Amino acid sequence: MSDTVNEKSGEEISKKAAKKAQKAAEKAAKKAQHKAAELVTDGAAPVDQTSGPTEDVSEGKYGVCEMICSRDIKRVDHAFLSQLNSSMIGQTATVRARFHTVRATGKQCFFTLRSRAASIQCVLAVGPTVSKQMLKFVAGINKESIVDVTGVVVQAAQAVSSCTIQDVELQPSSVMVVSLSEPRLPLQIDDAMRPEHDSDDVARVLQDTRLDNRVLDLRTATSQAIYRLESSVCWHFRDYLGGRGFTEIMCPKLISAASEGGANVFSLNYFERKAFLAQSPQLYKQMAIAGDFEKVFTVGPVFRAENSNTHRHLTEFVGLDLEMAFIHHYHEVMMLIGDMFVKMFRGIAKECQREIEIVNKQFPSQPFKFLDPPLVLQFREGVALLREAGIQMEEDEDLSTPNEKLLGQLVRAKYNTDFFILDKFPLAVRPFYTMPDPRDNKWSNSYDMFMRGEEILSGAQRIHDPKLLTERAKHHGIALDTIQSYIDSFRYGCPPHAGGGIGLERVTMLYLGLDNIRKTSMFPRDPKRLTP
Repeated sequence: MSDTVNEKSGEEISKKAAKKAQKAAEKAAKKAQHKAAELVTDGAAPVDQTSGPTEDVSEGKYGVCEMICSRDIKRVDHAFLSQLNSSMIGQTATVRARFHTVRATGKQCFFTLRSRAASIQCVLAVGPTVSKQMLKFVAGINKESIVDVTGVVVQAAQAVSSCTIQDVELQPSSVMVVSLSEPRLPLQIDDAMRPEHDSDDVARVLQDTRLDNRVLDLRTATSQAIYRLESSVCWHFRDYLGGRGFTEIMCPKLISAASEGGANVFSLNYFERKAFLAQSPQLYKQMAIAGDFEKVFTVGPVFRAENSNTHRHLTEFVGLDLEMAFIHHYHEVMMLIGDMFVKMFRGIAKECQREIEIVNKQFPSQPFKFLDPPLVLQFREGVALLREAGIQMEEDEDLSTPNEKLLGQLVRAKYNTDFFILDKFPLAVRPFYTMPDPRDNKWSNSYDMFMRGEEILSGAQRIHDPKLLTERAKHHGIALDTIQSYIDSFRYGCPPHAGGGIGLERVTMLYLGLDNIRKTSMFPRDPKRLTP
């Protein structure tokens, strides 16, 4: 009897335990399902986010792609986002772009795709081919993720003012995440693109925050426009000189002595002796001229160990340098450089109109003005203009930064140009290899070129006589043994020559009227910044 009771009691306990275990399993399964759905924003594969057995009509058309590891070679069917336009209405297109913004309302989801400077609105609505699960998944994609979207190009009901492509939209049939961004961004792209003249109560991104998170800051339309224009500056420099018989050369950056004869040079240990980072490719350009190349140019990094934390100074910048042999007068070279800038400015204005508009929208400035041929003033004429404006300075005194800016304003007001050449600088303020003026050695055969009142090129006729070069080096206190190979380059005959060095980032900054060179240096180096 007791055994029977015990058996029945045991069976009841087993049934209760089984029911309890089943409930626990169902609870755990639901918990796991919710957890998997949340992991979509953390990089995990998506799961069915419905709580019921409703059929997912969009299954396989949304989710997180398998990591692309270049396993298979496939035909590329993707279109560039910027190519989408009204001529494609009714066509199906696939694009890869950034997931910029998203807004879900009921059974609709509006999201914006961005690729470089282009953007388009996508409209996803629950229907026969779009499930609630797909809508919920898309609404939960993290901003800045990279997605592949396939959809039909349709006419926008009204102009989409928030996008660059305003007359058409994309109606997606497939949204696949290629690379998932983390949910928390150190800066918002929209904040980083906010115009300077917006009201003060809106969020702004400070310069250090931009530079600390440069990868994100570079994604803004403004940054994209700046560096496309900067690329155009470099292209026009090469194109103009290459079309006039110049040869591009590469110059060493590790040198045995300070190339400018000053103390603003980075030194480093070079095995068992000291070496320096080149302040300029100057000596090597001249040696190439002595080697009968006649016309040369080079593009590369230049290093200046100046503890200058200003809006226009960097410790490393890109130098656009050129050197050219001439027949009678160094003005043959000076005017060629001036003409190069005029052609460059004209080309940029024509080819980069859209980029200029994008930058001006965030950082407004006056249009850049120039004359053809360019304005040339004697140094003494520049000093006279400053004196007329009330500046007290000696005739042979070098220009200070404030006086340079004021001179730029005076020249614009009087001659209606932002670009001009200042010729015949005082010899005392120029490097040791500068040729003195044959009529008065108080002056020199040297010139600077200015944009908006700031120097963008320094140039001169170089001394090509070894005896005079030695005298000038001694005068500047340079140890002759450190530049002996340079002096020896001119012992076997060298044509008269001149040239100049240009700062790429400074040209871009001043053409666009920007207030800081760090906006035009992709990864700037200054006394306080060595990363990223």
